[in-house]
Amino acid sequence: MNNTQKKLVAEGHMLPLMEAFYTIQGEGYHSGKSAFFLRIGGCDVGCGWCDVKESWNANLHPPTDINKMIDQVLVYPAKTVVITGGEPLMWNMQPLTDILHKNGMKVHLETSGAHQLSGKFDWICLSPKRKYPPKETIISEANELKVVIYSSNDFKWAEQFTSKCSSDCRLYLQPEWSKYKKMMPKIVDYVMNNPKWNISLQLHKYMNIP
Repeated sequence: MNNTQKKLVAEGHMLPLMEAFYTIQGEGYHSGKSAFFLRIGGCDVGCGWCDVKESWNANLHPPTDINKMIDQVLVYPAKTVVITGGEPLMWNMQPLTDILHKNGMKVHLETSGAHQLSGKFDWICLSPKRKYPPKETIISEANELKVVIYSSNDFKWAEQFTSKCSSDCRLYLQPEWSKYKKMMPKIVDYVMNNPKWNISLQLHKYMNIP
């Protein structure tokens, strides 16, 4: 990356784009709806169960002009763009969200909340991780809290965030994919006893789509 690119990346006019694709959302509140995904490279959270570990090293993903990202988005009929990662908030999201909104898009964010919020979003899905707890400001801004359940200890951990979320934040528990058979019965039981929670499944994996 040359000095000019470094400056543009710092400003958010270029971003390390790992992949861009049009698909059906598979998790949380918007499951089953079409959306265009922009997966931004770079992540310092490093979850052991992450299914896109190739996204962690931002240097593997060339800086891409955000206008070129928009060109890809506009090929498809979707009106929702999901910015995911990696951890998108490692970068300045303001220019990208501005240009997406100018083109009439609803802009959603998937984040661990480990970094300060930048950009303007129509929907924020917060999926907190133990290694780097989310910023308090992002918890209060989240439209959706989605906690991955890897072990029984995660239920208690998930509850600590509910009092910090807004009153209309949707709450989801999602089994970690490799622990699905073990944890799903426990999640069902927990949600039946704590009905403020909902269950999220990774439907895209059942549908064999990105």
